[in-house]
Amino acid sequence: MDSLPQGSDPINGQKPSEDCAVVGFRGRIDAYDPIITALRTLQHRGQESAGMAVFDGRKTILKKGRGLVTDVFNPSTDNMKGKIGVGHTRYSTAGSKDVIDAGPFVINSQIGFISVSHNGEIVNADELKEEMKREGVNFQSDSDTEVLLAELSRNISKYGLKKGFEVSMNTLKGAYACAVGINDRLFAMRDPNGIRPLVIGKNADGYIIASESCAIDALEGTVIRNVEPGEVVELTDDGPKTIAIHSGEKTAHCMFEYVYFSRPDSTIDGINVYMARVRMGMILARESPVEADLVIPVPDSGRSQAIGYSMQSGIPYTEGLMKNRYSERTFIMPTQNDRKAAIRLKLNPVREVIAGKRVVLVDDSIVRGNTMRFIVSMMRKYGAKEVHVRIGSPHIIAPCYFGVDMKTKDQFIARGRTDAEINSEIGADSLAFLSIDGLKEAIGLDENSLCLGCLTGTYPIDISRKLAEKITQY
Repeated sequence: MDSLPQGSDPINGQKPSEDCAVVGFRGRIDAYDPIITALRTLQHRGQESAGMAVFDGRKTILKKGRGLVTDVFNPSTDNMKGKIGVGHTRYSTAGSKDVIDAGPFVINSQIGFISVSHNGEIVNADELKEEMKREGVNFQSDSDTEVLLAELSRNISKYGLKKGFEVSMNTLKGAYACAVGINDRLFAMRDPNGIRPLVIGKNADGYIIASESCAIDALEGTVIRNVEPGEVVELTDDGPKTIAIHSGEKTAHCMFEYVYFSRPDSTIDGINVYMARVRMGMILARESPVEADLVIPVPDSGRSQAIGYSMQSGIPYTEGLMKNRYSERTFIMPTQNDRKAAIRLKLNPVREVIAGKRVVLVDDSIVRGNTMRFIVSMMRKYGAKEVHVRIGSPHIIAPCYFGVDMKTKDQFIARGRTDAEINSEIGADSLAFLSIDGLKEAIGLDENSLCLGCLTGTYPIDISRKLAEKITQY
């Protein structure tokens, strides 16, 4: 098995990782507790670091650190008072893993304190950074979020609030869903293609910005609406107010939000994630049937698609792989034996369920294929008669430039290989992927509304040769 980055999960570490969660709160109570609750709800979107910035009426107070939300914040000792704030959890896809690159970012500008929590990736960050350096702007980190913040600050200072946001959305290229605090005002901003999700909600205590609707549910709130692609919304005492609009040529919602990133209980741009995944499994069964005795998911990511596969095929669904939720959160795996042991700590087959059975093993995606290879071998060792792998998304063949840690072309097992060749690598009896048309049908959006770049190599935003060469060197 290939080595994983230090601190990665041996099961989900082989999956694409999204870079962060965004939260904002404005209300009649201190923002600290609602932001903590929302960040903990969205912890799946990033586990490297967590942070919060709160405006106390005079200044913005910032706290951030490495680890989970509960590692960084301590309600009994933290003194972060203020009714407006933004929060962030991070999985780095641009910049280093140091705390200095963690969000949120805060500056004291000509117009006061500006804080930004950002989900996505700015593809022209290097060019903007060099331009601003020539103008005398100093940068403290390698993060593209600091570049975004500096661009907002200089444009709002120069042109005023509305035009400043509009000019920034014209110059910033890439994916950005942001919660922005400007002194005692809170804004939500989403890139013109709407690549990353951003939702507005309300509860008894105030207004909420979040990457996913499940965070609003956790705060006993109701979803008001999504931030539209290219829209800047201010959260006022009277509710959301559109400040600026920058229309893109097309929407391009990231298909992986529906396949893997978002929690199944979230609704993203009007589409329930769980139901979309069930439909993926149903269409997969329709496209790639097989005679078998059981449908078993790879937990937890393949569960919804496996349910759909079972519903469509009539093959009974069962839990044949048990996930240990109390094993170590991080792993250092210098050798192949160590990596195998880490997976065995995390995942274990149920011999009595699978022995002598023809199994359909369902997962949401394959990137490198290493974990799937080992799971298939475990299933055989525990007595599975046949193992038929079904993947609830299409072949991943190209890098992502918009906030997912899929950067190098040689990491994709499906790139340049036939299904028969991939199947030989993972050691299954058969292998099939959901088609791109099947994916679009399951989500309910077509290629004019989805970003399918990692499946097709065609992106909604032009990618410069310089950026592509830089990223493929990572």
